[in-house]
Amino acid sequence: MSSIRNLSVGLPVRSGHVLVLDGVDRVTGEVFHRAIGGGIEFGETAEAALRREFTEELGVTLGAIELLAVVESIFEYEGNPGHEIVHVFAVESAEIDAIPLGARLRVLDEGSPIRWVPIGEANRPFYPTGIAEMLDTVAFW
Repeated sequence: MSSIRNLSVGLPVRSGHVLVLDGVDRVTGEVFHRAIGGGIEFGETAEAALRREFTEELGVTLGAIELLAVVESIFEYEGNPGHEIVHVFAVESAEIDAIPLGARLRVLDEGSPIRWVPIGEANRPFYPTGIAEMLDTVAFW
């Protein structure tokens, strides 16, 4: 990747759990959690991108959202360098709240696994970096 990607991600929280994507780096073998969301398209606001991504990836509509932070992430994934500017939002959605805590889902447009993970009990890194520390704020939003 030779350019910086701009992303929007959301943190749905319910009953002490956060809904996350589970990922694996096929080069290093690292398993991790990642906040749900994706790229901001040209001419699109970060909020509009987040709403679009949740519709594309989970088929849900978001209600209230609140920007928590903008973080910069420089990393290596599957042997390739990456650089992202990430808008991190707290999100509410009645449709997401209806998803059982034991549910195992898949991203609609590419198939990655999604599940509820207890906040503070995640045994894997959480990306982008800094998300885990934000979850305490979101839990009371």
